[in-house]
Amino acid sequence: MALIVDFAVQGLQMLLVLMLAPLLTGLVRKVKARFLRRRGPSLLQPYRDLARLMRKEVVLAQNASWLFRVIPYLVFAATWVAASLVPTFRTGLLFSWSADLIAIIALLGSARFFLALAGLDVGTSFGGIGSSREVMIASLAEPAMIMIVFTLALIAGSTQLSTMAGYMLSSAVGLRVSLGLAAVALIMVAIAENARIPVDNPATHLELTMVHEAMVLEYSGRHLALIELSASLKLLLYVSLIACLFAPWGLAPPDAGGERLALGLASYLAKLAVGGVLLAVFETSIAKMRVFRVPEFLGAALMLGLLATLLLFVSRSL
Repeated sequence: MALIVDFAVQGLQMLLVLMLAPLLTGLVRKVKARFLRRRGPSLLQPYRDLARLMRKEVVLAQNASWLFRVIPYLVFAATWVAASLVPTFRTGLLFSWSADLIAIIALLGSARFFLALAGLDVGTSFGGIGSSREVMIASLAEPAMIMIVFTLALIAGSTQLSTMAGYMLSSAVGLRVSLGLAAVALIMVAIAENARIPVDNPATHLELTMVHEAMVLEYSGRHLALIELSASLKLLLYVSLIACLFAPWGLAPPDAGGERLALGLASYLAKLAVGGVLLAVFETSIAKMRVFRVPEFLGAALMLGLLATLLLFVSRSL
């Protein structure tokens, strides 16, 4: 019976992240529009866009290979699995043994690699520009992410997310400068990985500024729907990851009952809402930077992660 309950809870989490990802994207767009004194689209507009794309016919370039057709499914599968491994409303899920921070980063890196290949496959100039910029950003974001993982692993003694969340809830953590630096660095990496302002603007299609959008210009129909859903899942993944590591309040323990699970679900929804509003406020209050300044932005994230790790080596209390 316990195994059936664990399967049900794990399946609920997988369905939850899949259904909430477009809603988070719609929330960010709605709040940004309100700050700009516009009415903005409905919160459910991303669902309508995905449904419309799924009904449309797929148009492929003549020189598109089989890899171009398969990549949307690979990107969606890798991103969905990575998002499902992050504890949202309960720790100790059925597949929590595989919810390792390094494994999640590897899944996201694989999805990014395949998407860059898709941009290069057709041979268009926009796709090549987007893929080269995506690889440039990844080569700078990955070292920063590694230093963040080192910092959190040194503090919690593990890279397993449920163990990390449990340690962050304990009184042994206290106030640490290294945790603050790691949190800021992770937020900066999340902004870059999700192609948000100031690194990229997902609402524009200017060839001088496009990164993510340039790689998927040749996709249409259900392929584009999977790519768009994967982008929403990735945004939700990073918000969930930040909430799990630095704001794990409300997470239900593995042996929690229905009431505690409902409380954990409510706290998770509140964290998503707060994260979406804060992202919209940040994007509204800052301008997009030039592409050549992105290395400086991610270099600052790398330095913050490195400084957090060095502080732990100098003094374990920091």
